[in-house]
Amino acid sequence: MPVTTNSILQVLLFLILVLLIAKPLGLYMQKVFAGQRTWLSPVFSPVERVFYKACGTSVEEEQGWLGYAISMLLFSAVGMLLLYLIERAQAWLPLNPQGFGNVEPQLAFNTAVSFTSNTNWQAYTGEQTMSYLTQMIGLAFHNFVSAATGIAIALAFIRALTRRSARYLGNFWVDVTRCVLYILLPFSVIGALVLVSQGVVQNFNAYTIAHTLDGVTQVIAQGPVASQEFIKEFGTNGGGSSTLIPPTPLKIQMR
Repeated sequence: MPVTTNSILQVLLFLILVLLIAKPLGLYMQKVFAGQRTWLSPVFSPVERVFYKACGTSVEEEQGWLGYAISMLLFSAVGMLLLYLIERAQAWLPLNPQGFGNVEPQLAFNTAVSFTSNTNWQAYTGEQTMSYLTQMIGLAFHNFVSAATGIAIALAFIRALTRRSARYLGNFWVDVTRCVLYILLPFSVIGALVLVSQGVVQNFNAYTIAHTLDGVTQVIAQGPVASQEFIKEFGTNGGGSSTLIPPTPLKIQMR
């Protein structure tokens, strides 16, 4: 691929943006995971407490490496099972205007494992396989929590290196909750609104059937694209060949 002035400018612009946001974002994340007050604390602190109560834990309760690892594995296993069940039952669940059938067992299992592990491998066309409910409650949910799980593991590793004693590495449930509430969710809401403002699809409509002057029938995919596309990219949950949701406002299939 030839190097052009435009490509060089894009790389330079990207590097400049990274340098500009690295320090303020890093300081913000440090406050979040240290439990310090941020501008979002009045909104999310009550929500935090609800999640901690549901998990049977508190911000003062830290875990050793074994407890942290078991919590991570348990959380991932339950999430993977729920995603598998949603896929296998999507034909009977709501928000399925195209009437997609249940995902076949092997594909459902592969998808559940890959989205839980933040790899998002796929061997299907998302807009022809998954209902809106499966995409939102199953796949987009894992785009949030799988990214948060990876960040939580990195935090535990950093604490093990920097603390005088590595007996306690933090609390997995607290780290994941704070990561989703204070970092991934706010940025994703803003990013999704930006995408919507630029024309990216965000609805629950059935697919649009269009007939061209040449007599060709086109199926134009609809759905909650913007709200899922941003977290997929922000959480490094894949792109290109692993894209589940249409990367452009309209996905056209010729018939």
